[in-house]
Amino acid sequence: MSNNIVVLSGSPRKGANSDTLADAFVEGAKSAGKNVVVYRTADMKIGGCLGCGHCFQNDGACVQKDDMIPVLDALKTADALVLASPVYFWGVTAQLKLAIDRTYALLRTERATKRAALLLTCGSRVGASVLMFENMCEFSRWENAGVIIETGLREPDAIKGREVLEKAKALGREI
Repeated sequence: MSNNIVVLSGSPRKGANSDTLADAFVEGAKSAGKNVVVYRTADMKIGGCLGCGHCFQNDGACVQKDDMIPVLDALKTADALVLASPVYFWGVTAQLKLAIDRTYALLRTERATKRAALLLTCGSRVGASVLMFENMCEFSRWENAGVIIETGLREPDAIKGREVLEKAKALGREI
């Protein structure tokens, strides 16, 4: 069971479907006494990974001094990572992908993260998002704690009242 959870939320629309799904997860996790920190990547200034290797020689410290620094610090002690995103054009949002790419800095450091989960909302198809997540879990040796996908969402509040919110709360309690 995970006690320290980092949620990276990639939705650029506050309070819309992906945020609502992530909020349900967080509610479930907190009701089970877990520590949860949520980073809304769309509200952050995060540069793309430079591939410079600075982090590999400096214990995971990125050369870029931007809003990703506290995320990397939180991930060093998090038991679980949860990615939440709408699917735009067959993938997670660019804002979330920037943060995912920057976790590269932690590849050669000891991390507490053992589990990960994926929360997706979309109109019809999730595209490569699930495959990306499964590859991340396999490469990082994380347990895939669950994938929740809700399709058919074409309006920003279409998820409200759907059963999937209870599933997200349950995943939050169980992770």
